[in-house]
Amino acid sequence: MQALISVEKLSKSYVPGKPVFDDVSFELQRGEFVCIIGHSGCGKTTVLNVLAGLDVATGGHVIMDGREVVGPSLDRGVVFQGHALMPWLTVRQNIAFAVKSRWPDWKATQVRTHVEKFVALVGLSHAIDKKPSELSGGMKQRVGIARAFAIQPKMLLLDEPFGALDALTRGTIQDELMAIVRQTQQTVFMITHDVDEAILLADRILLMSNGNETAEGYRPGGIAEVVVNPLPRDRTRTSLHHLEGYYPLRNHIVDFLVSRARAH
Repeated sequence: MQALISVEKLSKSYVPGKPVFDDVSFELQRGEFVCIIGHSGCGKTTVLNVLAGLDVATGGHVIMDGREVVGPSLDRGVVFQGHALMPWLTVRQNIAFAVKSRWPDWKATQVRTHVEKFVALVGLSHAIDKKPSELSGGMKQRVGIARAFAIQPKMLLLDEPFGALDALTRGTIQDELMAIVRQTQQTVFMITHDVDEAILLADRILLMSNGNETAEGYRPGGIAEVVVNPLPRDRTRTSLHHLEGYYPLRNHIVDFLVSRARAH
């Protein structure tokens, strides 16, 4: 099966001779949920931004559906930690703006029906005509997720979208995200610092190391290991820690972050 995304020998340098990461290569299959974990400074967000077409790598290529990624595209929806909503527009209008950009020939009734469908998917129908200033942080992130899904991208890119939320809100939105992904068969690439979040959501987890000065000289960071999640895909937050294999998987990732996340 041909991968939706092929990342080939990606590198990024800000200082000559000391790339933040080098030789980063991986694939995303259609309908796959992949998380990337690593310490601050390893280049996770840079990788995501290159996939989104918002940044340019120093070396290597990103191929999507047989074409090289060279800039932003509505085929790739992005949700950042900050909701990035237009404060003067309502929930409905924020999402409609994206929908009209995607399908400029649609009639107003088509746009309205489409917007209302995705607002309902994230449980915000009651707030559809409110402005961002009237919404909680969690509600704003739901709007951002609804907007990204509404343009029906081939791939969704999530940069720690729940990082600023309290634990209860975070858990609720994780559940909603999982339900929508399963319903839409969306391909997702997500950055997280939360090990349990990665285990809950991801089919595969990329463990990324930081660049480091060693006795032999500077070693760039990169993908140190790819972990396949062996837990059943219908896992839930409440059942996660009861599943056989959960603790060995969690301990393996935590051990990487504690003792193996610097390039040697």
